[in-house]
Order: sequence, then C-alpha cells, then structure tokens
Amino acid sequence: MDRTAHDVLRTTTAELAPGAAENGLVPLLASGAADRGAVAALALEQQHVIASDRSAFTHLAGRSAARGDDACAVFFAALARGEDTAAERLEALITGCGLDRADAAAYEPTAGCQAYPSYVARLALTAAPAEAALALIVNFAAWGGYCATIAEGLRTHYGFDDAACGFFDFFAEPAPVLEAQGTAAVQAGLDGGLDLTAARRHGRLLQSYELMFWNTLAGQA
Repeated sequence: MDRTAHDVLRTTTAELAPGAAENGLVPLLASGAADRGAVAALALEQQHVIASDRSAFTHLAGRSAARGDDACAVFFAALARGEDTAAERLEALITGCGLDRADAAAYEPTAGCQAYPSYVARLALTAAPAEAALALIVNFAAWGGYCATIAEGLRTHYGFDDAACGFFDFFAEPAPVLEAQGTAAVQAGLDGGLDLTAARRHGRLLQSYELMFWNTLAGQA
C-alpha cells in the first residue's frame, strides 16, 4: 500500500526530532536563566533569517509554478506571506529588548545563526520543491514548540508584553490551513515519485543547522 503524506510526515518528524537536551538556549529562556542580551541577539539574528527565508520561499513558489506543481506553489507562497507577518511582529520584539532601528541596522549577524537560512536558500535553488517542503515541515514542528516555550518564559521571567511576544506567539499558534497546504504539497510529491532519502537528508541537516542557531546564542547567554 502506498504511504500517504500524513504517514511520511509523522514518521519523519518523529525520526528527526531533536532531543530535549540538544537545544542549549530555550531551557535557559524558559527558566529565566539567560541574559536579556541573548534575547536581543535572537531578535537581531531573526531579522536576517526572515529576509533570507522570504526570498527563498518566494523563489520556491516560482520554481514550483514553473514546473506545474500547484500544491507546492501554494504552500511556499503562503510561507513567504508568513515571513511578512513575522517581520512585522519582530519589530515589537526588538523594541521590547530596548533596541532601536539604528541598533538593528548596526548588528552584525553570526555565521552560526545564519547557517540555517543559508541552507534554506540552497534548498530553494537546488532541491525538488516537494523535498524542500517535507524538510521544512518536519523542522517547523520543533520550531513551533520552541517558540511557545520562549513566549511563556519571556512573559514570566523577563516582563515582555503581548506585543513583544507576538513574534513567538505567531509561530506557536496552530496553523491548520498551512498544515493542510504543506501536506498537499508532500502528497503531490509522493504521487510524482518524491525522493524520500534526499528529503530526509535535507530535514536532518535543517534540524542540525537550527540547533546551531540556538546553541550559538546560548554561548552568549
């Protein structure tokens, strides 16, 4: 019997899920043990991640449409729009950290934090769209959980208000429409002979690069 996208996403997410002890920063933010400077660095790194990911998702949407892969085109276009929302909400987080536009413009991003969006950009250029979709969906499962934990920690231990936590709330909230679009994209890929070995490899590397993001920041906490 052919495997469905639901089956593949469930098993691959479980297979590639990072261990609880692998992320060095999120537990510190959850307990209030991290320095506020780590929160500021997280926000400032994210402004570069968002800009890169928006471009990558837009490119993937265009590549998908050119290939006649409507399901992937819809999914990636939705991801690109989501980055626009994330960018808007990030401004309140940066302000909540006591920073202004000049601080944001002057910040120099780190290689350890920018490896993740660099790999997403590579997927946008070279991966089959459905492979990239599967890898990203698997990664989003961990990212959403991290954001929920951070939002609670920032409210409880750092005095951040709802506006400042809105960036993390956005990614922590359930997104059933986006989930359905992503599942449809993977299903279309499976129906067309998706290379699951390549897709899992992309997912594994994305998870590793994301942990590099968090652990680079943990070194500043």
